[in-house]
Amino acid sequence: MVMLLTAVMIGGVILTFALIVIRLSDRTPTLPEEIDLPDGARAQALTIGPNWYAVVTDDARILIFDKTTGRLRQEILLENADATSD
Repeated sequence: MVMLLTAVMIGGVILTFALIVIRLSDRTPTLPEEIDLPDGARAQALTIGPNWYAVVTDDARILIFDKTTGRLRQEILLENADATSD
């Protein structure tokens, strides 16, 4: 009886691991081919949402683009971007 329980538990662990790997392997984000940033802006970070992506630029802005059309949807200026905390 103990051997059967051990075999079932090992099988369950293997099955759980396989399902996690299968589920997570299909989560590759779709990156845009090209992003048109305003003149002089350079990207520092990229965040992808369900139907948008955001680019953080080196001149203290967050630019939010539509994922389908690539159009700029919103621009957020960061205040006190040069201030450092001690």
